[in-house]
Parts: sequence; structure tokens; C-alpha cells
Amino acid sequence: MSTSHEHGGDVFAVARSLGVAPESMVDFSASINPLGMAPAVRAALAGCVDRLLHYPDKSAAELKEGLAAYHGIGTAELAVANGSTELIHLLPRVVGGKRGLIVAPAFAEYASALERSGWQIDYFTLKSEERFALSLKALREKLADGYDLLFICNPGNPTGSLLPKSDIEGIIELCEESGTFLVLDEAFIDFCEAESAKDLIRRCPRCVALRSMTKFFAIPGLRLGYAIGMPETIAAIAALQDPWSVNTAAQVAGIASLSDADYCRQTREYVHEEREHLATALADCLALRVFPSQANYLLIEICHGPNAAELRSKLMAKGILIRNCCNFKGLDDRFFRVAVKGRAENEMLVEQLRSICR
Repeated sequence: MSTSHEHGGDVFAVARSLGVAPESMVDFSASINPLGMAPAVRAALAGCVDRLLHYPDKSAAELKEGLAAYHGIGTAELAVANGSTELIHLLPRVVGGKRGLIVAPAFAEYASALERSGWQIDYFTLKSEERFALSLKALREKLADGYDLLFICNPGNPTGSLLPKSDIEGIIELCEESGTFLVLDEAFIDFCEAESAKDLIRRCPRCVALRSMTKFFAIPGLRLGYAIGMPETIAAIAALQDPWSVNTAAQVAGIASLSDADYCRQTREYVHEEREHLATALADCLALRVFPSQANYLLIEICHGPNAAELRSKLMAKGILIRNCCNFKGLDDRFFRVAVKGRAENEMLVEQLRSICR
């Protein structure tokens, strides 16, 4: 397994390597809302140009008020950041300690953050043959080895599998038992918001939930995320943040995004419908195994035919970019991930995969 911290969505580097315009590539490697940003965001961004003459609001007060109203929580329970990745890298310093456990397969930044803080890293690896099911009994045994911090993503990235709230409640209890600080990354939970464990997390002193506004609200270029937790936990995070980490344009876009309830509802309905359509079409290809997902992406295993690197290369030649998942702990060169996009783009992907993976 590669230990590189490669990510999806590097369409600019790929386009440069191919000598083509980024706009000519269809990027399935980054899991962004296929409907694009909320309609009000463009106008809000255009209208904030004069505000760029001033420093950003360091406290992001208006955005925090919008988030508090959106989630039905208090502003003191929120830390706003330059994407949830900023928070991932701050948390080892907030928690203090030396041993981190990551539920894998997982986002590469968890390991990167722990490495940069000089922590020892261990993995609790879920198995593809068990559809990435998590055993609370096995996790309890693992946590008994003594860990200061646990990273877990729900829905899983890149698996798309969703742990029910009852399991999250069980994990919180196990962490309290073992004295482990729990970081629950809910970067993709917006696509199934009713399943969020935010209300459990905000009652727990050694837990935090991370949220991203770049995926569901389709503003990855602006970098915006936040943490939900008890006020003392949030204050400890805020104390370590760099000043002005969230720029004015990101704050304005976040406020405009939250105010559009119709857009949120339409996104959930559209992604659910397109994900099921895409999963069904890909499952018809005998060379591919599609894993169930509750997010806006699908993890796929190649049963026979080219490996993921070869497949990625063949698709790149057709102007399509997928995420090779060989560098995720617990996966190998037979796995790749694709975002759920619009119907026409999804059908183009299916057509190409059927021609390559027979």
C-alpha cells in the first residue's frame, strides 16, 4: 500500500499532464454536489467584493449564527474553520497525547495530522468482504490497548457505508470507557442529515463532530468547515486556530448556502435518485462489485480486468477522472471511487466502464 496522502479532485494537475483544459475533464474523483452551489451563492459572492477591502470577521459571527439556526444548537458549540481539514490537523494538539487510532479505510489527512504532531498511528481496519461492517466488540478490544484519540468517518470515505446512530452511541460509550477522545468526521452526512449524531456529540465532553461545507454545498475552492461540540471543547479548538483562517468570501458563501432549504431538499432527493441509478447500472457490469453507499459517491471493486491504476489511465484518455483507492489502508489496486454526478455524465461513465471492464 502506498502511504502517500493523495486526494481526489486534482483535476488541474491531471489536465496539465495531459495538455488539456481542466474544463474538458469530467471529474468523478472529487465528491461534490452535482447540482453545484446554491443559486443565491453567486450573487452573494458578487455582492461581497467591496467587503474584501476589510479583514474578515475573525469570529465569523454571522456564519456561526446561520449554522446554529440550521442545526438548532448554540453558537458556543461551533468552531468555524478553513475546511474541516484545518480542524483535523488542530485536534491532535487540542487533545494532547501520543497514540491515535483510525477506523480504516479512511481519509488520508487523519494519518497526516497525527504524523505531523509526532503521534503513533494504529488502524482498526474494516473488511470489504464484510461490507465494512464495524463490530463494537472488536473495537472495544482494540481500544483496550490504550489510545488518546479515535478518528472515524460516517458515512465512511471512501466506502459510503453508514453507521446507525445506535452504533455511534456505542462508540461514544466505548471511548468514555477507555478515555479516548472521539473525532467523528461527518463530512458527507449532509446527504443523509437525519442520520447525524451531532446531538449525541454535543453532550459529550471528549467528542467533536466535524462538518464540511465544501461537498454538499459545492464550494471546495473556498474552503469551509466547522466543528460541533461542547463549549469547552470548541473554546480549546478556537484557542489554537490561526487568526482570519476563514476568509470573507467563504463566510458569505456559507451564509447564503444555509438559507436555501429548497436547494438542500432537492440535493438530497437528486443524489439519492442518481446514486441508485448509477449503482444499478454499474452492478449490471459483471466485472464490477458496487458497495452500498449513503453518500454522494460509490466505492467499486474490480473483480477481473484492469487494475484501478490501469483503469484510471484508460479513462483519463477519454477525459474522465476517477479516484484510484489503492492508497487507502485496507484497500488494494482493485478498488476505485466515483462521485455521483448528473445523469448524462453518469451514463457516459457507465458506457466507458462497460467497454473496458467486461
